[in-house]
Amino acid sequence: MNGALVLVATPIGNLGDLSPRAVEELARADAVACEDTRRTGRLLAHAGVSAPALLVVNDHTEARAVADVLRRLDRGQRVAVVTDAGTPGISDPGERLVAAASAAGHRVEVVPGPSAAVAALVVSGLPTGRFVFEGFLPRKGSGRTERLAAVAAERRTVVLYEAPHRLARTLADLAAACGPTRRVVLARELTKLHEELWRGSLEGAVARCAEIEPRGEYVLVLDGAPAPEVADDDTVRAALAAARERGATTRDAVDEVATTFGLPRRRVYGLAVDEPGATGGAAPAPGRR
Repeated sequence: MNGALVLVATPIGNLGDLSPRAVEELARADAVACEDTRRTGRLLAHAGVSAPALLVVNDHTEARAVADVLRRLDRGQRVAVVTDAGTPGISDPGERLVAAASAAGHRVEVVPGPSAAVAALVVSGLPTGRFVFEGFLPRKGSGRTERLAAVAAERRTVVLYEAPHRLARTLADLAAACGPTRRVVLARELTKLHEELWRGSLEGAVARCAEIEPRGEYVLVLDGAPAPEVADDDTVRAALAAARERGATTRDAVDEVATTFGLPRRRVYGLAVDEPGATGGAAPAPGRR
């Protein structure tokens, strides 16, 4: 029985990036799970592959398609999984199929290839030794606020995806969360005729978006957060005093300063209780919150 679920990476723009092994696996497949049958049909025609059964597996149908794919795997079929562009399962359908197939004991294979996230990262000029992939941010609500805060504090290089009609808002939100001077690279239409890379600050990216209408899919590569400032006792005391002047309780002032400077709360609390005016809303002993 040669049944297997095979994830096949496809070009993100330039069809010349379709690998010989990808063509071989698509030709060998009994069925191809894809987001758009027309787009995949054109890809198969370009590769000279006679189209097998095409199964529509997109964001709306993936959960329902799992049962059909598992039945095919049970019969020993090879089911290839492709998306409109790039590697399946990365901000695209495929994750549920892999989880279900592996849980059922079926082979899961991969034909590696193009990925917009990795392509943008390596040409960005930003640090690549450690990075985190955030994909698309939530569009609204507390989920978006929390993710923006996490991105702002992330020390590793951050890779995000964004649609052109939401780019201006996302850049503005990132500038507010990370500060206007954080470095960013905007990668547009990678490997395509109108490929473009723009490098600068978040503030500059916001201004550019206001001048030039965004078109095409974007990958944002964001520089990591700077290392926390090393603060001596006088600096910590000054920050605590400033927080109290804004009306913060001792508890809140300690939390704020400890987070800002990346310091142990115990140290900041010790300095806070020695300061004049450390009364209302006093913080509990460290470790007793």
